Amino acid sequence: LISPFALWGTSMVAMKGVVAHTTPLLLGSLRLLPAGLLLVAWAASTGRAQPKTLTAWAWILAFALADGACFQGFLAEGLTKTSAGLGSVIIDSQPLTVAILASVLFGERLNAVGVFGLVLGVLGLCMLELPGDSLAETVSLIASGAWRPELPSGLGGEGGLANSGEFWMLLAAQSMAIGTVMVRYVTKHVDPVIATGWHMVLGGIVLSVLAASFGEQLTHLSAEDWAAMAYVSVLGGAVSYGAFFYQASRGSLTALSSLTFLTPVFASLGGFYAFGEMLSPMQLLGGLVTLSAVWAINHK
Repeated sequence: LISPFALWGTSMVAMKGVVAHTTPLLLGSLRLLPAGLLLVAWAASTGRAQPKTLTAWAWILAFALADGACFQGFLAEGLTKTSAGLGSVIIDSQPLTVAILASVLFGERLNAVGVFGLVLGVLGLCMLELPGDSLAETVSLIASGAWRPELPSGLGGEGGLANSGEFWMLLAAQSMAIGTVMVRYVTKHVDPVIATGWHMVLGGIVLSVLAASFGEQLTHLSAEDWAAMAYVSVLGGAVSYGAFFYQASRGSLTALSSLTFLTPVFASLGGFYAFGEMLSPMQLLGGLVTLSAVWAINHK
């Protein structure tokens, strides 16, 4: 059950060296297209039925636009305008949106311990991914009453929403949350694994077209880069997305989505083993807080 989140976290480490040699949109298409084709081929070889109706294809296309193209596109835009740490906190906080949508649409309910777990999970993410001095300074300002959030001035312009990395990251998180909830409707018309594969193929095509329209080109990738992308696409794409959306089609969406909090934990462990990146005491504590949050959300 936790394998998708371990694979997503370690995929972030694998992509670390590749992102400098290509662009975000092309990186997203390189991840989605091969993974989707592989997943569709595997599903077909096991006898899973292909979509047969226009309704099924319409749901797959909507799924592809929300979870594939929009999520990756908003993420790519946000990465150019915000820090990786803050962006990751916003992205990985999407279980909050999933919990609300699952409650409204499917009647899923969390007890008081579960609600506390959601809040605890976001706190753990902040401790894991934000610089310790920045986090301590913000807490100090809030405690003293001197903290004043900077609100965007309209949509465009230098201080507008369009130039706010946090805004694009928030849109990416909501796209991922909507895709997670949408799979329940998609799988009423098509097999979940087939739907996952085709939504990755279609989403990858959209990202490729967007990259071409912006004049983005694939620069030289080394053998190590291609090996990393093979891991990211096969294990961090086909296997992880297939397993995640298969589980999302049948179990508790809130409980499943809460495991997203584990992604940065695995990413931090992968960074330590692959690159010798050391974890601070606050990050170690953040990992424990995050694990406690997952337990609380899934506590019956």
